[in-house]
Amino acid sequence: MSHEGEEELLDYSDSEDVAVAPSTATANEELKDGKDESNKKGSYIGVHATSFNDFMLKAELLRAIADCGFEHPSEVQQVCIPQSLTGTDVLCQAKSGLGKTAVFVLSTLNRLDPTPGEVSVVVICHTRELAYQIRNEYARFSKYMPNVITEVFYGGTPINKNVEILKNKETCPNIVVATPGRLNALVREKHIRLNEVKTFVVDECDKVLESIHMRSDVQEIFRATPHEKQVMMFSATLSAEIRPVCRKFMKSPLELFIDDESKLTLHGLQQYYIKLEEREKNAKLSDLLDNLAFNQVIIFVKSTRRCNELNRLLAKCGFPTIAVHSDLPQEKRTENYKLFKDFKCRICVATDVFGRGIDVERINLAINYDMPSDADQYLHRVGRAGRFGTKGLSISFISSEEDNEVLEKIQSRFDVKVAEFPEEGVDASTYMQS
Repeated sequence: MSHEGEEELLDYSDSEDVAVAPSTATANEELKDGKDESNKKGSYIGVHATSFNDFMLKAELLRAIADCGFEHPSEVQQVCIPQSLTGTDVLCQAKSGLGKTAVFVLSTLNRLDPTPGEVSVVVICHTRELAYQIRNEYARFSKYMPNVITEVFYGGTPINKNVEILKNKETCPNIVVATPGRLNALVREKHIRLNEVKTFVVDECDKVLESIHMRSDVQEIFRATPHEKQVMMFSATLSAEIRPVCRKFMKSPLELFIDDESKLTLHGLQQYYIKLEEREKNAKLSDLLDNLAFNQVIIFVKSTRRCNELNRLLAKCGFPTIAVHSDLPQEKRTENYKLFKDFKCRICVATDVFGRGIDVERINLAINYDMPSDADQYLHRVGRAGRFGTKGLSISFISSEEDNEVLEKIQSRFDVKVAEFPEEGVDASTYMQS
């Protein structure tokens, strides 16, 4: 039986419970700049590390961190890494670009005692590109840990190749990064054994768990792992409705929500809108690409058809572009992602498959050719620019009353002023790194 394209599975009843002990959340804290955390109530001690050396990580990890040029941990890393190193469950919501991925990558590698043929860490995320990116993060931080094997499994590729890797003790990974559909197919057919898993991670957990199909897959995978294990979940947006769902998988987690919803803004990112007719979008986009300085730009559209059409149009106008969307063959998706990530192409037209978690450090311009349907997705999209506190610029095209309503919701919910794009343009020095 073929399991190709298993991102779409059977319906799942919301009433089904996860078979875990009930969770008691005790550490719902917000970081406050300049305030002492040690006096706050909660299940953790406020450890503020000034460097990664303070975490007492393995020497191999510190060497890899130094190679990457990282010196000081971010706010989320200061609080989460010490607790994750002790095996505490973690539920973390923090805006884009604060280094959430490094929290679970570093802590799982530090706690890992690799045994040949044994899967110790499972990381689940909602898109193939994000899975590929997380695998690469594990690769760069484990470069001095030759015994650690990491593999990525996702749909759109032959499942037999995954099976061959898992059957061989020499190639069987210690760390598995996967999308839910493909990993559940491997679990269901007993191609992968998860009975030795020590840590279970869900990245972009709200996106994974809000989908009935993905949640069903995650539950089946979760049941195949031991009862006693560490569970960590991360996202840039975590609604009040999805938090109880996350807690069902956890035991007394550290809950860290950096900034409340009204403050989920991106410092250093300038945000503008342009009101225009639908028919005027192409000319305005061409004008922006001609006149704005940028390192790399990502242009978001609302459908795969529009993604292909806009990509062709830009190429015809002399702009070297690539397209990334869910209908591309997996090999082509991966190839285009690598071209963009490696700075071999500066312009990418994408659907929301690229709107979450993807970290391309040179992106400093994000354009919403089509507005997203909600405020959360807007935050994820524009968060591709201005990562980790760097400067960036976002421009949104407003061409309908629906677009205008979304813009009003964004400004109201996030307490941010999205200004009209000035006729004279924007000074490049205000959004380009010096």
